Amino acid sequence: MDSRSIAPRKPPRRLESMDVVRITPRGYCHGVVEAIRIAKREGAARAGSEPVTMLGYLVHNEHVTRELEESGVALVAEPDRMKALEQVTEGTVIFTAHGISPAVVDAARARGLNLVDATCSDVTRTHDLVRELVSSGHHVIYIGKRGHPEPAGVLGIAPEHTTLIESIEEVDALELPDQRPLAVTCQTTLSMWDTQSIIERLQERFPTIEVHNEICRATQERQEAAVLAADDVDCVVVVGSERSSNSQRLVQVVREKGHRPAYLVDTAADLDPAWFRGVHRVGVTSGASTPTQITRAVIAAVEAMPDIA
Repeated sequence: MDSRSIAPRKPPRRLESMDVVRITPRGYCHGVVEAIRIAKREGAARAGSEPVTMLGYLVHNEHVTRELEESGVALVAEPDRMKALEQVTEGTVIFTAHGISPAVVDAARARGLNLVDATCSDVTRTHDLVRELVSSGHHVIYIGKRGHPEPAGVLGIAPEHTTLIESIEEVDALELPDQRPLAVTCQTTLSMWDTQSIIERLQERFPTIEVHNEICRATQERQEAAVLAADDVDCVVVVGSERSSNSQRLVQVVREKGHRPAYLVDTAADLDPAWFRGVHRVGVTSGASTPTQITRAVIAAVEAMPDIA
């Protein structure tokens, strides 16, 4: 037998659980809670007597949509609300949390439908503001995302006196139709920082422009919390739908302002272990229309991941 000493084998490195920071506030905002409450109430009250239809996604989350469909509220998924209305021939129609154009309201009423408005109160305030500005003689520049239902609803208030822009480049290219005094307002779920940059450029071009920053408090608080938490984590997971503007903006601001990797997941099944190699601390937040139980499941799945160098 070889008498030479044999070095003992090193035991495998113990794999520690991932450290998860629960970023707060996160999840449902007041507008989403109220919209879901209204839709479920209508579905229950009219069950068996008449169809109840949401005109587009009530809120931008597929889990909520399935839950509402199980509660008796059907979905017309056509993004154009006027075209969607053509598919609703009877019963009750629910306008989503994102707001609705007055022309669609009038058309729904003309079809003899029962109308239920689940518009977020923050969006309603923006509608009222635009009406006031236009009635006082202003041309309104509206900062928002084309194709999103919230800008579509706002622009429908006074399309001839409202101009939609998305970027600083569009500010520089603006050619306004008349000499009316100018005002600027915005979609409630944009990046705080992007919006402020656009407003500042507008003020440079049009020094007398009247500014009304309508990004809602829920959006601001969630973005600020996510960027602040990014200082203390290696990456951030945002739980939310691809459709959700506020969820997409959370990913954006963490990457651009927090300087950390950020990933959007709809469920725990979307988590990629490759994201967490060399990661020891993960922040988790969620969009304003993400159900709590979905976020909890994602947190549990991240915590169960081994801390691997």
